[in-house]
Amino acid sequence: MADAARTTVKKDLGEGDPSDKWKKSITRAEHSPIRLIEFLVKTEDVKSWITVHNVRHRIGIEHFVSTQRDDRTGVSRDDKPQGTLVDYEFLVNLQELMTICRKRFCRQAHAETQAFWHGVVDALLADAKSASVLMPVKDLLVPECVARGGMCPEMKCCGFNGSGKGKDLLVDYWEAT
Repeated sequence: MADAARTTVKKDLGEGDPSDKWKKSITRAEHSPIRLIEFLVKTEDVKSWITVHNVRHRIGIEHFVSTQRDDRTGVSRDDKPQGTLVDYEFLVNLQELMTICRKRFCRQAHAETQAFWHGVVDALLADAKSASVLMPVKDLLVPECVARGGMCPEMKCCGFNGSGKGKDLLVDYWEAT
């Protein structure tokens, strides 16, 4: 990512890891090199309808959901409820992870979908390799209203942007880097 950023400003390739401050700045600015940071996430026993929410996201993410085909499972799809558990794997870049968090951390998203994405972020932060990349920018994984400086774009605002936790996230998100 750092060398791609250097290329965009006509600088020579560098050595070493850039500072956390730089990582947060380029990520907050959503410059294109952040799309080179990718995370592969594999989950099991996810309700099918939650994966349906997730596959609505399509730019910067590849989805792999276990089949429910009749010829593979021996059970008619018509007999399977939306809550059927499936395995779900995806490859997501940092740009899209931020976008998904903006939509799925919103309290307008279903509570179980919110919990799924909070679990994804927690798992990434618990993984040493992922955490080394994600830790400096974890404060940027916020609901849409926080990323928009407190302005909610939803047709029906949930009020999170005016709550104590919402105000705290605003401060963390917009603090000087």
